Amino acid sequence: MTLDEARRARERASEMCRRAGIALTPAERDNMEIADFGLGDFDRYGFEIVVYANTDRYCAKEIILFPRQICPEHRHPCVDASNPGKQETFRCRWGEVYLYVAGEPSLKPKAVVPAGHESYFTVWREIVLRPGDQLTLPPDSLHWFQAGDDGAILSEFSSTSTDENDVWTNPNIKRLPVID
Repeated sequence: MTLDEARRARERASEMCRRAGIALTPAERDNMEIADFGLGDFDRYGFEIVVYANTDRYCAKEIILFPRQICPEHRHPCVDASNPGKQETFRCRWGEVYLYVAGEPSLKPKAVVPAGHESYFTVWREIVLRPGDQLTLPPDSLHWFQAGDDGAILSEFSSTSTDENDVWTNPNIKRLPVID
């Protein structure tokens, strides 16, 4: 991803937040993380994150997804004796999100996975989140999600976020962004 692409994504995500009534400070807009997961297909795989707080006790974020963007399948495993892995609550603030977790697969899932990538998506119990809906996932829960046709904004409230410890089903994923 280039600096110009990241700048445009920040502007677009900031505009989505504005339309949704989510106020961002200039510093939050400037420091918004743009993630493409190292897959080179930002329109399909990616999201934008505003981190409000990430301490040794808790984390609060906004996750902005453009239309049909996917956060790939992953889990937050046990890190050590003092950190059993990230527990997270997702609350939909705007749009629609198709969240997938372990369990009985949904018969007609709303998500669309790009051809050739199906093997990297193994959990198919669908939970549709609309504004005001929320779901809490325990640590080490395999999950992934995709925005609906208009995009979506999720608030995430969790225990400490340690992205470097996340385990991705697709071994090619690089969670931390690489900006050219």
